[in-house]
This record gives sequence, C-alpha cells and structure tokens, in this order.
Amino acid sequence: MPDRLTRARTAGVLAVLRAPSPEAALDAAEAIIRGGITGIEVTYSTPDAPAVIRELIARHGDAAYVGAGTVTTPEQAADAVDAGAEFLVSPGTLPDLTRTMLETGTVVMTGAMTPTEVMGALALGVDVVKIFPASLGGPSYLGALRGPFPDAPLMPTGGVSPDNLADWFAAGAVAVGAGGDLANAASIKASDWQDITGRAERFAAALAATRG
Repeated sequence: MPDRLTRARTAGVLAVLRAPSPEAALDAAEAIIRGGITGIEVTYSTPDAPAVIRELIARHGDAAYVGAGTVTTPEQAADAVDAGAEFLVSPGTLPDLTRTMLETGTVVMTGAMTPTEVMGALALGVDVVKIFPASLGGPSYLGALRGPFPDAPLMPTGGVSPDNLADWFAAGAVAVGAGGDLANAASIKASDWQDITGRAERFAAALAATRG
C-alpha cells in the first residue's frame, strides 16, 4: 500500500499562505517555490483560495505540493478538492467536518493541541494531526506527545523557523507548517517578493541540513 504521506514528507515544509488577494497569493507562492520550498498551503483566509490552488497546480503540476488550509466548512473542502488540492488542513478537529473532509479521499490534516484532542483526531482517521499552535510548547512538547503517540503523524505549525527546524524533526515531526517566518504577512503586503524568496531559501537550507 503506497504511503499517502510521501508527498508531505518529501516537501517537508508547508508554507502557510495568507494573502490579501489572489494575485498576492500567487506572487508569494511563486517567491516561496523559487526559494526551494514546494509545499504550499493556501488558506481560506485568502480571497478565492480555490482559484489560487487551481492556478498553482496548472503552473507547477507535481513539482509543487499544493493544498488548502483553514478549512472550516464542508463547502470549502469540496471547492478545494474540485480545484485540485492534494491535501486539506483544518485548524481544529470537528467530527462532522473531518468526516466530510475524509470522504473526499484527499490527505486530511486537522488541528489538535492536547493529548485528548490528538486521540480524537486519530480516532476519526485523519492522515496527519496538526499540532497547533505549536509555539505554545515548542519541540519539547512535540517530543512529549511522542510518548503516548509514538507512531502518530504529527505536524507542528506555529513557531517554526529555520533555526529550530532540526529540533522539530528530531522531536518526531512528519512535516512542519511554517507561517510568519516564511510567508511573512508584512512582506506579502509590501510585495517584497525578494524577502519571501530569501526566507524560503533559509528554510530550504535548514531542511537540507536536517536531512543531510
């Protein structure tokens, strides 16, 4: 049976992309991909997220791993999958919404913070449990969750930077979600794509060093 998480593991870092317009989201995603990070989570905080997903997939195909984030309704899940999203991410784990997401057949990642929430997500059958906001506990908290959940696919999001990337993977992350340190809101607002590419390059270098 093929590993459903091969693409996520290969990407390693998912850029959590929030942008004020579809155009800004596309420009930011291109800047991130130029910098060597190929996992792009287009959040529904971005206007017309499905159109952004569809266009990124048209441009990059399998060279980028593109999905939808901040999925909070069944309609969003359906629209994202129709646009070609390879994965769906929700900030929390609502049973009805999660079941709807799972019914799409797409890789599903839902949020949790406590052991009880992790158990709930795993019981529903999600592919990845997104530990969010991971900044609250840091890599040591992720490592502590490894005790009761040694085989659970955990993806910390929040508080991930090039400087601590190795620590997250050493603590057992299957992949990481990177927001402000990568898809920086101020730089996106200022259309400073060179800064965004530089941030992606630092993440890509840290990822390569971690794997090296």
